[in-house]
Amino acid sequence: MTNTPKRARRAVAFGTASILALSFGTALSAAEIDLMISDVDGKAAIIQEFAERYQALNPDVTITLNVVGFDVIREQLPIQLEAGSGPDMAFVVNLGGLNPFYLDMTPYVDAPAWEAAYGSVLPWYRAGKPDGIFGFHTEMTVTGPYVNLTMFEEAGIELPAPGATWDDWAEATQAVMDGVGSYAGMVMDRSGHRMAGPAMSYGAKYFDADGKLMIDDGFKQFSQKMLDWHTSGLMPADIWPAVSGSKYANGNEMFFSQDVPFYMSGSWNAANVLNNVGDKFDWQVVPVPCGPAGCGVMPGGTGLVGFKGTDAPEAVAGFINWMAEKEQAKEWYSRTFAIPAHAELQNEGLDYVAAGANARVAEGLNAFAKMAVAAAAETPQAYQLQGSPLNFVIFNATVQFLGAAMNGELTLDEAIAKIEEEIVAKAN
Repeated sequence: MTNTPKRARRAVAFGTASILALSFGTALSAAEIDLMISDVDGKAAIIQEFAERYQALNPDVTITLNVVGFDVIREQLPIQLEAGSGPDMAFVVNLGGLNPFYLDMTPYVDAPAWEAAYGSVLPWYRAGKPDGIFGFHTEMTVTGPYVNLTMFEEAGIELPAPGATWDDWAEATQAVMDGVGSYAGMVMDRSGHRMAGPAMSYGAKYFDADGKLMIDDGFKQFSQKMLDWHTSGLMPADIWPAVSGSKYANGNEMFFSQDVPFYMSGSWNAANVLNNVGDKFDWQVVPVPCGPAGCGVMPGGTGLVGFKGTDAPEAVAGFINWMAEKEQAKEWYSRTFAIPAHAELQNEGLDYVAAGANARVAEGLNAFAKMAVAAAAETPQAYQLQGSPLNFVIFNATVQFLGAAMNGELTLDEAIAKIEEEIVAKAN
């Protein structure tokens, strides 16, 4: 059921359990815990099913869903946690940034088993701490583009080949835009995370030799391209320039309504594209465009975490631990069309088609997975940036001040200076 958050009443006597084989014979005392989730991608109904199943196995545990908008989790949840009024659990994307509030589940789970299964992503939750089990990585994501094949075909334009540059794609999408009369050629979510990979393809390092956030020539070069594409109309004024401050905006609807043939988003959107496009047009995930320094993408994802303010830490850890077991994790990743973070599942692969995806979605997820592997080799700073608890500083400043440059409030040089000031004030 969906309701407003309710704080847990009593703790559950839940002994340390293996992530691989949870025992349900432990005596439980009543606990009511709430779970906050954004339903922008339709996952609330799925986690509700898992919660009901868990409650059937543990009848003294009650899990209440609190379904909210994405902005609530992004902007209001940190304030709630600071005030001590947050939920017991939540799906979060600011993985390292919220670490001060996380429940360390180490006393309640088999930590070595977690390390074996999720060792590559656990550091993202630790925010520089040497250890601790803080969250189940429910979705391994990578940024990348979706393309409307029908629009390309109608315009008589060939898709650029793998390894094509951002300039190649700008030229091709401009030709499609001209050929079919679309509103724009390319759209990118208004997100510093979304822009980071392309900026890295132009040499953006994001960190100096001392590990501090910085702006360099590579970042400036791609920023200039973003500005030029918005000035020319290749990118629409409706997303980056139109929204104020550091607010997020996505280009979903523009892609769904065929206003643009090229949409820079990411793997998490595959199910959403499938559900909203239907048979309106043919689409495909294509390799990310490249620059002189490689073909940059940003990894990331969402995690299910508990918060140390909960009154029922063992109950919270018990549910998250159960979700992270291989059997449940496999079902979750398959049904939500997510790239798995579980090491064994990554090696085995998932049958997305059997879980309800069409062949196009399955192909797309495999393509995204290959991008993630390539990014680790070509732009390792992407993984460093994702794991930084301060990445939100540069992400937010990027959209706020580049957006201001795109709508004429600032010059690009002024925008870059503002971003650098923000980094010095908040990160360094």
